[in-house]
Amino acid sequence: MRKKIYDIIEVSSEKNLVSKLYDIFMIITIVASLIPLAFKTDYLLFRIVDKVCVSIFIIDYFLRFITADFKYDNHNALSFIRYPFSFMAIIDLISIFPSISAFNKGFRILRLMRMIRALRVLRVFKAARYSKSIQIIASVFKKSKAPLAAVGSLAIVYILVSALIIINVEPDSFNNYFDAVYWATVSLTTMGYGDIYPVTTIGRIVTMFSSVFGIAIVALPSGIITAGYMSEIEKENINNE
Repeated sequence: MRKKIYDIIEVSSEKNLVSKLYDIFMIITIVASLIPLAFKTDYLLFRIVDKVCVSIFIIDYFLRFITADFKYDNHNALSFIRYPFSFMAIIDLISIFPSISAFNKGFRILRLMRMIRALRVLRVFKAARYSKSIQIIASVFKKSKAPLAAVGSLAIVYILVSALIIINVEPDSFNNYFDAVYWATVSLTTMGYGDIYPVTTIGRIVTMFSSVFGIAIVALPSGIITAGYMSEIEKENINNE
């Protein structure tokens, strides 16, 4: 019985219709649970939707917990100890607890969870378990972590150095180093909000160089991710043939 439950709640295969329907149902539930977060007013309907969705999440968590030994291919108690500390299990708990505190006012400890009610938005990460596209992207990031980390380090160094240059070239336009870092980040991404900007000629020249080099740095991770994504898609197509 537990094996059948595991086959349903885990990521569906094309041949398992029940599992695929379960994935679709959970994605719809996740989306429904996020809708109230887009409104400032707490309507009665939203509270009902939240209770229903959280109840479904609790059942889903319980089913995954009792089938943890199948997930890790280790049929002993260690699987049930290991599962609550897995990344997705932690996301599940974080997305559940704030809502439980909202309608279980008798528990003082759970009342404290009201302070982190905004963490319900992490429910969006639950969709990663049910979406094959998201899993492919996650696989791309995992396999490309070394080049992406190199590009990220380059970007951080470039931002810090650019900020150091601009705050010394034009100190009157920047109150502190953080403002300069903010300006360097905006320039690197070529966003240009216009709230902080240099006014001197040399400061504008530094900005031009920063923006031009920023385009190159921003383009690097895009190329890495695209290449990795295309490689994963090709592997998927080969496996399906």
